[in-house]
Amino acid sequence: MSDLTFEERWKRFEQECRECTACPLHESRTHTVISRGSKHAPLMIIGEAPGKDEDLMGSPFVGRSGQLLQHLLAAYGLKDRDYHICNIVKCRPPENRRPETSEIAACKKHLAVQFGLVKPKVILLLGSTAYEAFFGIKPVMKDVRGFFVEKNGYKILTTFHPAFALRNEHMKIPLYEDLGKVRDELEASGLIEKLK
Repeated sequence: MSDLTFEERWKRFEQECRECTACPLHESRTHTVISRGSKHAPLMIIGEAPGKDEDLMGSPFVGRSGQLLQHLLAAYGLKDRDYHICNIVKCRPPENRRPETSEIAACKKHLAVQFGLVKPKVILLLGSTAYEAFFGIKPVMKDVRGFFVEKNGYKILTTFHPAFALRNEHMKIPLYEDLGKVRDELEASGLIEKLK
């Protein structure tokens, strides 16, 4: 395995994701939705699951939620090279429902491989499903969002999912503020250049 180049290992990882039949979600997928952004980014942004647009295009966060997220990233000068965007599960749940615990568990091995390849330093969890998958407990969002915790050498911040902010306009401000905290952390850790 160590003799393979990074690109070879990444292609193997993508193939394993596309061929995965570990849970029923594979039966209705159009595309397996793996990632977008840099494969060597200091920041990994993790959402819940692909939606309709993501399933059709094969890329995460390309619908309305993704447009909001992209707007916020651009507002802080974060470029494609700075982040790697993915989801807890890589196939769209029917009717965009929340992924079930068994589906999350089936996809965890893929996320583990993804972490090992990308090697991010900072993680941004979007919403309660991403938090629960990561920490194993269902959160009360007001108790967990907006501050960093350290786990296994990662600095992790949880915030609202952009879809939640689209449904609740007043949540766009805390989401924007949390992205600013992520930007500050990346700068303070010397992982990205300071804004001029």
